[in-house]
Amino acid sequence: MFFASVSEVALNDIDSQKPNTLVRRRSLPKNNFRGIKKEELQRRTSLYLASMTIDELYTEILYIILHNVGCDVSLEVGQNSLFSYAQEAFRIPNNKHRQLMDIAESKQDPELMINVEVIEAKELKSKDSNGLSDPFVTLYLASNSSHKYNTSVKSMTLNPIWEEHFALPITGNSTGDTLCLEVWDFDPAESMKEKFVTATSGQHENELIGRASIPLNTIPASGMTMWYSLDKKHKATRQGVLKVRVSFSSGKNNQVAQQEHRHMRKIILLHELEMSKVAPHWWCGNFSSQGEQLLTQHIAQSGLWPTEVALCSYSVYADVHQKHPLSLTLFTKLLEKLVKPLKTEDISEEELKLFWEATRKLLPSCFSVIRKIRKKSTTEKTIMKQVIEVMKILNYITLLEPNGIDLFPSTLYPWITSREDGPNCDILSTLKEAVCRGASDWLEYLIEANSRQNETDLVKLQNLIQLIHLVRTDLQKSIEYYDKLFLDHLKFQYAKCLYVFYQARIATLCEPEVTEICKTLKKLHYVGYSFNSAPVNEDPTDDPLLEGTSLFEVYLTLQRFVMLGKGLCPAEYNSFHIKNFHKWFHGGVTQWLDIAVYKALIRIEKAVELDKLVHVDTSVKYSSSAVDALTIFYQVKTFWQQLNWPDVEGSYTFIAKIIDDICRCCVFYADKMAAKVDGLGEVEDIYDKKFEITNEWCLAINNIDYVRETLEPFTRELNMEEVLKQIGETKGPLDADRCKNTLENVISNAIDTVRNKIIELLEIVVNKMGPSMKRLLIEGAELCNQDSNSVDRLMMYVDNNLSTLHRELNSENFNRILQILWDQLSEILNDIIQNNLEKRRPPSFFANLHTTLNIMLGSFKNPDDCSSCDALQRTEQILKINGLETADLIHQAYLELANLFEKSGETKYGELSFRCKFQNDSLIIEIMNARDLLVMDSNGTTDSFVRIHLLPEHKFIGVEKPKTKTQNKTLFPLFDETFTIKLSTEQCEMEGGLILFSVKDRDMLGYNNQYIGEAFLRFSDIPRTDQDLSSLPQVKKWLNRPVTMDTNVIKALESRQGDKQAREFLKKYKQRMGS
Repeated sequence: MFFASVSEVALNDIDSQKPNTLVRRRSLPKNNFRGIKKEELQRRTSLYLASMTIDELYTEILYIILHNVGCDVSLEVGQNSLFSYAQEAFRIPNNKHRQLMDIAESKQDPELMINVEVIEAKELKSKDSNGLSDPFVTLYLASNSSHKYNTSVKSMTLNPIWEEHFALPITGNSTGDTLCLEVWDFDPAESMKEKFVTATSGQHENELIGRASIPLNTIPASGMTMWYSLDKKHKATRQGVLKVRVSFSSGKNNQVAQQEHRHMRKIILLHELEMSKVAPHWWCGNFSSQGEQLLTQHIAQSGLWPTEVALCSYSVYADVHQKHPLSLTLFTKLLEKLVKPLKTEDISEEELKLFWEATRKLLPSCFSVIRKIRKKSTTEKTIMKQVIEVMKILNYITLLEPNGIDLFPSTLYPWITSREDGPNCDILSTLKEAVCRGASDWLEYLIEANSRQNETDLVKLQNLIQLIHLVRTDLQKSIEYYDKLFLDHLKFQYAKCLYVFYQARIATLCEPEVTEICKTLKKLHYVGYSFNSAPVNEDPTDDPLLEGTSLFEVYLTLQRFVMLGKGLCPAEYNSFHIKNFHKWFHGGVTQWLDIAVYKALIRIEKAVELDKLVHVDTSVKYSSSAVDALTIFYQVKTFWQQLNWPDVEGSYTFIAKIIDDICRCCVFYADKMAAKVDGLGEVEDIYDKKFEITNEWCLAINNIDYVRETLEPFTRELNMEEVLKQIGETKGPLDADRCKNTLENVISNAIDTVRNKIIELLEIVVNKMGPSMKRLLIEGAELCNQDSNSVDRLMMYVDNNLSTLHRELNSENFNRILQILWDQLSEILNDIIQNNLEKRRPPSFFANLHTTLNIMLGSFKNPDDCSSCDALQRTEQILKINGLETADLIHQAYLELANLFEKSGETKYGELSFRCKFQNDSLIIEIMNARDLLVMDSNGTTDSFVRIHLLPEHKFIGVEKPKTKTQNKTLFPLFDETFTIKLSTEQCEMEGGLILFSVKDRDMLGYNNQYIGEAFLRFSDIPRTDQDLSSLPQVKKWLNRPVTMDTNVIKALESRQGDKQAREFLKKYKQRMGS
């Protein structure tokens, strides 16, 4: 590319407007066209322009060199240097050069003019009484002081602005002349005569404010703009300052001058480009000193105005730019100068046509920059500047409103798809097409570069990820670097335009691929919950784990892409097809969740493996793997948050699966922790092998419980409440409640499952303790009263293990394991009791076992804790019963019957009334009557009597068993008999003493009396008093019978088959049941 324009001094310092004064022009023979019609003049000029040859142009350049003007002639480049430069640029041989030089020298000198623009003045001295002045400027050449020019008068101001143009002819070779500038204060004429004289002669008694002089030999050929101080004789101080712009020109046909300048500029430019070998897009208008002087002199001697020079430069540069790219900054500077005159129509139709032809040549390179914008690095300032210049160029062209001009012919712009009839001049529409076409070309290039034959699904997914990532990067770059540029210069939303194109294209590319891959995804198969092996695949080259992971990466990449579009295109977002991209992936979400849980299980396994089973901190009772497991769960939560599934029903289903999967992870963690501590605690001493609870076991249990406790808060963080709320809004409150209950059940079941795993582990601990406790209990039962340390060893074993449990377990788990320990102890005792009952061990064995148990329970921190275990209490009761002697066991049977009868209500056997009291060492009993006795005889009556037994019988040996008389043939017998039984003090105060009232039906012969029923009265319920017996209240007891053999006491008696006393009691007991 190549850059530059005409001398910046020339273009910046010369005004873009022509003066209102008439300037004579020449180039065609002087005065040849006077009196000829305008049309004819234009026709001849066109013929001249068409017939202009390179020789004529070269001759004109030689002529210009011979008649250089301006103060910089001798300072920059010599005449000979310019001749050599021109000959080289035009490629003119020496003989031809001499021939054309003779022609140039034979031409008469040019008629030069000095162009002056009086711009403004400041800080003028006041000349009127009001403190102001009415200034105007008079200007003339010192060699021709009689020919003066005046500006208009600016009333009452010390800082006037004129901006008026004048052209003063320079006669002969008077470049040594001086331009004089005088500022006057206008005093209006009083009479009509004075006014007439002033108007005709310019003479009036105005007051001079100040004057300045400009020698013509100080004015450069390109002209200059300067402030000049205003001085006045006899005044030491400055009278103000005046700003003027001055330049040289000559009279020449304007069209001829412009064409000469275009040809000349193009030849010089091509020559300099060839000589400098400048890189494309780098030439920005800087000619060599020789080239610059030639162009400047031609401008000055041809009388070209800045607008005309800018238009010529624009046309030439646009033409050269097609084959030798120049700097775009060159065009923006020229357009900046041309926009105003073009908009104000201050140029001819021919010039306007020239401008649009040049623009049509320039625009393809501008849109090429837009289309190939991705090939340029945004980090290079020159490239960014090039894009900025394109924006400026397009903005200037847009401002000119090129209506009816075909700027974008189909031959140059075949990529424009939307064309209408007529010329195409829509800059913004073409810009949009260029942006989309550039993105499309780039996208197709990426797709083609990455496409392979017979691609696997995995490769396709990876290609999609890379493609979307590149597209998103391109959009980010467009937002960061280009969007503001396009908005500021063209009010064009570049990034939005890109996104609209990309989203449609990416949707077209991704949807069929993703949908098909989701349909063909292979299910993950694992070996149980161990997950020690990778997924089982028939084809080892096709890994569903990797494929599913890549599919999820595509999802996340699309998700970020869609979110970007939501910010870029908020109004159009809902109309984008890609907005519902998640529907393409519905078939793959389940596998993603499986992959997530698979990775979680692998990490859990590693965390357990690395766990040293030491406290994370002194303030907590868990180790590192518990914290790691929780972190792993939250990685699953992070996956769910990344998924950000927008579909409510799908979210509900997936949340339920995640909860279930996390439960699986907890169970897996529990199994791994159990396996890690399995085998720990097995010790052996001189006595035996046994299991002792270690800190590691307790930490493993606490770890599992810590993980369990995090389940519920974890599920709350899955945004479950928001999903249920949306279900309520879309489906109704009933569906929302149903879904809520289902999820809560899933959570509850998950927590219960993990809790059960904890209980299982606690049971394992207790079961490992079981054999040692059983062995020590048996030793204690057998050696309790002997000189043995077995009881001490039992207490030490239990105390050490319980101390460890209490110290290391949290309170909840400690209470759990105590309950399990009671249950286990109960089972051990039941087993010992049953085995030893079968062996017919004596009661002393069971008594010793009971004693040993109580000693063991006493070693607990709080022995009352065992009272909460019903099984242990029942077992202890059985043990206590079996430890009793037979007589005591029989009495225990009576006590249980007494308790049972007290709870029963009215019976069919009848009711017995009596009175009792203790007086001194005597028991006085009055049997009063009975009623509603059970019919025992065939005649519908009963022959009843009552026998009194004092229990326990072995404590009342030798004590009489009184009996009432028989009351025949009545169901309501009146006995009214009183018995006094002599007892010892100890017998009267016996704890647990009972009176048994046995009511029977007398047989005719007295050998086979039938049993009616019985009642009990406790010694503790009998008053000790000296009152008369008749004054005491009657005691009424319903008669009852034993109804079951299924009691612990009866079973204990049944186990004593070798004991006569037990056999006799059971025989009578059964008889009383079956009477």
